[in-house]
Amino acid sequence: MHDTTALLVELGSVILGLGIIGRFAGRIGLSPIPLYLLAGLAFGEGGLLPLGASEEFTAIGAEIGVILLLLLLGLEYSASELVTSLKTQYPSGAVDFVLNATPGAAAGLMLGWGPVGAVALAGVTWISSSGVIAKVMTDMGRLGNRETPVILGVLVIEDLAMAVYLPLLTAMLAGAGLAGGSIALLIALGTVGFVLYLALRHGRLISRAVSSDNPEMLLLVVLGLTVLVAGVAQQLQVSAAVGAFLVGIALSGEVAEGARKLLTPLRDLFAAVFFVFFGLSTDPAEIPPVLLPAALLAIVTVFTKIGTGWYASRRAGIGPRGRWRAGGTLVARGEFSIVIAGLAVATEPRIGPIATAYVLILVIVGPLTARWTEPVASKLQAPCWPASSRSRPSRPSSRCRRTTTSRRSTPDATPTDAGLQRSGRRPPAGPEDGPPAAVQSGVAA
Repeated sequence: MHDTTALLVELGSVILGLGIIGRFAGRIGLSPIPLYLLAGLAFGEGGLLPLGASEEFTAIGAEIGVILLLLLLGLEYSASELVTSLKTQYPSGAVDFVLNATPGAAAGLMLGWGPVGAVALAGVTWISSSGVIAKVMTDMGRLGNRETPVILGVLVIEDLAMAVYLPLLTAMLAGAGLAGGSIALLIALGTVGFVLYLALRHGRLISRAVSSDNPEMLLLVVLGLTVLVAGVAQQLQVSAAVGAFLVGIALSGEVAEGARKLLTPLRDLFAAVFFVFFGLSTDPAEIPPVLLPAALLAIVTVFTKIGTGWYASRRAGIGPRGRWRAGGTLVARGEFSIVIAGLAVATEPRIGPIATAYVLILVIVGPLTARWTEPVASKLQAPCWPASSRSRPSRPSSRCRRTTTSRRSTPDATPTDAGLQRSGRRPPAGPEDGPPAAVQSGVAA
């Protein structure tokens, strides 16, 4: 009885505290993720007030949080959208992987973590935070900008790559050799291909089988199916998170929309528990020694992400200002970096502190780079005309003429309705508007 009472008191205090933290973060315009991590550090081992009675429940809640994060992510995309993004954005995805996974892998090897730690840290530095980026674009009113489809395309490629990366990492963490890792990779590729085929060919039948007019029944069926598939995927060494992601992809139409509305509050609750649990499992005393390497890694990957967004936008024919905005927007890391670190921390405990410090830095810096990268880059560019009007030449330089022509032919933003972007429809083109970014993404500028 005493244990149950302590569990309820601790659990109620944690959830109430998360609610207060979330409201405070919303008031100051900050993502709650860093505050959740700090709360976990404060109440974990070595913190101010360690929690003991609710640790097991929190661990289970954290597993559910990861599953729901990936399920809701899968529900955001249809199979046809994933295939289209894969066809048009794969060069940008390759550049994204090389520029942003390489610093993490190199840092892991330099720190002496070996191949497994290097692969895990590569994933931490590679994947951007879809949740933080979506919130930043919404708050800044950029959902109608021409670079927004490019940003979303890069995020889709990263999310789809998770379906291959996570099983490979899971196999490596389990100690599987080259043969075991190759088998896990083949199983993951085969599973992803099979699910995409089913979703493309028989998506309506799958959604019809799951559909229900009763919200309670829909919630139970989707949640039960997701947890079941996640468990089977975990048993096959494919990763429970990938199983949940594939369930989300398989559902479409009204079923996906209804499930998303019902599951979003649960996702937010258990995702918060997951971030707290990750903080609980990290000793705060281990963070100060890794602040310098985490800060150096953050600085390097800020510039590599900006380069990724600039390259992807240039391929799509976006003007210079839009390229810088896209790069700055992609900087934030968050939930999926912590998911990757959470998988690896049991095998390589040293990744926990550096991943925590790294995410804390970039989840705060990300919204700042989204706002200020383009203005700073514009100020640093040399002016086309001299300051004195007396010395003004009759024509600007060739570089300025090219920039002016580019800006006139491909404007960076159009005053569109944000709902058109969410629905996937192209807003009406203006008289000087170039081809849509989604069409241009497969054509080199």
